[in-house]
Amino acid sequence: MNTSGNTIFITGGTSGIGRGIAEAFHRLGNQVIISGRRKALLDEVTKANPGMAGVELDIQDPAQIKAVAAQLVKDFPTLNVLFNNAGIMPFDDAAGAIDDATALATVTTNLLGPVRMTSALLPHLKTQKDALVIHNSSVLAFVPLASTAVYSATKAAMHSYALSQRFMLQGSGVRVVEISPPWVDTDLVYKSGDARAMPLPDFVAATMAGLAAGKDEVYVEAVQSLRDNPGSGEHGFVNAFNQALKENPIPVGH
Repeated sequence: MNTSGNTIFITGGTSGIGRGIAEAFHRLGNQVIISGRRKALLDEVTKANPGMAGVELDIQDPAQIKAVAAQLVKDFPTLNVLFNNAGIMPFDDAAGAIDDATALATVTTNLLGPVRMTSALLPHLKTQKDALVIHNSSVLAFVPLASTAVYSATKAAMHSYALSQRFMLQGSGVRVVEISPPWVDTDLVYKSGDARAMPLPDFVAATMAGLAAGKDEVYVEAVQSLRDNPGSGEHGFVNAFNQALKENPIPVGH
């Protein structure tokens, strides 16, 4: 990927990975547009990064997605990169009752949001030079975290979707890239400074380097074993992964 000279739309760009990547692209001279549900946060980020633009968007609302896509094409006709980043990560209990509203919001945000957003912008992206769709999945797409069963399932679904979409877009001029973050120290769960979580600046730097290298899948070297997990030994690997986290759990609150 040419990391400068693009017009980039990033969903969920007001905090965490979305904001970190948005600011990194902004510093490289790209026109960056971020979206989020809260105008105050959009204003805060764009004020801190003069020239960056913001647009209100609830990624769970298909009507808003269509409207925002149409407005983006009108206001930013050189838009050539879509980064589907918006996501939520509620904890759940797959051994018991799972709140239906929370499960529906997770699937709608993490899976249907990127599918709908990409669908709405693909006709335009196909007309652009060096067009790119970036999906933010997770290493949990390959090794589920049992205490976030629905979230992990949506990320596995996004990985599958990215594989299919990459194949279907061959020859179209639109590339599909998947980013698979490890545990990054952001407020997606709880910004705790836990030594097991990768510092956000380190993750952003590694991810930008992976994008610049033109990789179809971008993930940090430390999670290679998780990426390589699927296979006949999967059950034992997943059980050991979750047992280790059960014994030393992720902090989920103040």
